[in-house]
Amino acid sequence: MVDRQGDSAAAVVRESSRRVSTPRSRAPWLTLKRREALTGYAAILPWLLGFLLLTAGPMAFSAYLMFTRWDLISSPEWIGFGNFTRLVKDDVFREVLWNTVLYTAVTVPLQLVVALAVALLLNLDIIGRNIYRAAVFLPSQIPFVATAILWFIIYNPNSGLANELLGKAGIGPLNWLDNSHTVKPALIIMGVWAFGNAMIIFLAGLQNIPLHLHEAAAIDGAGTLGRFWHITLPMLSPTIFFNLIIGTIGALQVFVPPYVMTAGGPGNSSLMGVLYIYQMGFQNFSMGYASVLSWILFLVILILTLGQFRLAKRWVYYEGDA
Repeated sequence: MVDRQGDSAAAVVRESSRRVSTPRSRAPWLTLKRREALTGYAAILPWLLGFLLLTAGPMAFSAYLMFTRWDLISSPEWIGFGNFTRLVKDDVFREVLWNTVLYTAVTVPLQLVVALAVALLLNLDIIGRNIYRAAVFLPSQIPFVATAILWFIIYNPNSGLANELLGKAGIGPLNWLDNSHTVKPALIIMGVWAFGNAMIIFLAGLQNIPLHLHEAAAIDGAGTLGRFWHITLPMLSPTIFFNLIIGTIGALQVFVPPYVMTAGGPGNSSLMGVLYIYQMGFQNFSMGYASVLSWILFLVILILTLGQFRLAKRWVYYEGDA
């Protein structure tokens, strides 16, 4: 009897100690899945705050400003669709839209062709190719303002390098930046010259193409041009597509070259979309109209980007596709 009572008492003590050693959780709702979710939200919180405060917030405010008249000093005045009526009657806007689209349509394809050609050359097994790669890539890392000043000097009608080269070819000097017929080609040449980023991406894409595909094609009798057309280009199509998207978005938002070199002149022949937005907002203090122009540019970029993604299904080849 005494032994049974002792065993019962010992069992009670063990149970009590077990309950004490494993207290109930103070937060039963904080499961492992929820803890992982909270950790993830905490990790993205800095980006999320930056997006809300520096991107989504200004976009929402600019959407409101489209229906107002605001000079940055007084309070915004609601005018309804007045800014849109102004947009329809604005002849300068149509000229700006043409300048921007023309600049993009010419600069981006030429830049892609030059970047791909240089990447093919720098992908060859030659002595000192890393030095050549660095020498070609570094100019694209020069700040935009410094690059614009450099090209402004090159286009100097009296002592610029551009006219020096034309003179050696027997062509008279051109007033590159003060002539409405030459200012666009001058900006396009400058835009094509900044091909370093696209070249590096093409170079990475070329090195990702399996070598055995070229070897098999060569054994079957395919020449250099045939291998380039049937192997290199299809395998490089995702890289081409990426550079096309990035180049188009960047060209549609070109600002520094026309701002520094021409201020949109002569006349409005080099006035681009972002520069016109800047002039309306921060020179003419018409923030409502500038907001309308900003949203128009955003929609143009969005439509072109979505269109390129839709057309990409016809010509972009991914290695995993059947």
